[in-house]
Amino acid sequence: MKCQHFFVTWEPASPRGCGAYGFKTKQMPSIVVRRSSGHPCYKFSPKAGEKK
Repeated sequence: MKCQHFFVTWEPASPRGCGAYGFKTKQMPSIVVRRSSGHPCYKFSPKAGEKK
């Protein structure tokens, strides 16, 4: 939720998404990326106004 690529959808089956990787999911996108790759998201970029 602190990433500029995170977005919320109206789809009950996939309420969250990642604009950087272009997918929607039921889980937090950062968790899906970590489980899939074994690494933290390399495209994470904090939202404007958010502290690192």
